[in-house]
Amino acid sequence: MAGADDPLRTLRRRHRRDLRRARAEGMLAGVASMLRPGDVTVDCGANRGDVTALLAASGAEVHAFEPDPYNLEKLTERFAGLANVRLHAAAVGTEAGTIRLMRAANWEANPDLASVKSTVVAGGQNIAEGEGIAVALVDFPAFLRGLVAAHGRVAFVKLDIEGAELALLSAMLDQRLFDRIQLTVAETHERKFKDLRPRFAALREAVAAAYPPSRVNLDWI
Repeated sequence: MAGADDPLRTLRRRHRRDLRRARAEGMLAGVASMLRPGDVTVDCGANRGDVTALLAASGAEVHAFEPDPYNLEKLTERFAGLANVRLHAAAVGTEAGTIRLMRAANWEANPDLASVKSTVVAGGQNIAEGEGIAVALVDFPAFLRGLVAAHGRVAFVKLDIEGAELALLSAMLDQRLFDRIQLTVAETHERKFKDLRPRFAALREAVAAAYPPSRVNLDWI
């Protein structure tokens, strides 16, 4: 009986995933429709640049952060010549320096697919933690403060950084940085980091107590 239920559970998971993705795409389309030249946006975990492209098409300034050299090469090719897209070959965190980027265990078999799993946080599922490459790490709260000082506010920030969002969102909350960002969206990865789930739950509770989801949305996808 359990075996007979597995295909149904799989279909339900896929359906829920597809619904989340559709909602995320709808939200992004709505955000992009309201952006104008002169607005400032940030895409953390740009990967291959789909979100960056949508934001850039509005004429807004886009800062795209991507630490994996494989993805960065694709981004450089894709956005060559676009003056409103600024690529940052770095991971984002709560301090500046260097950090070890770990890739998926199946990276060699399919780097295009596996590149979305690259992470700087240990303890994830199916990650080759025995290997890694050193990448630059940007103090993201300091970077945001610089943008606010230069522009007054930031229109949109997206975080999809494979577990590193836990520490970063906590720091942004503590420093009240969300006050100067019109909308922040994040994909949280507690399902991949079992040991961090209590901390993710506490973060969600704290964010919900301070900001409505129309300001800080941790269920973007």
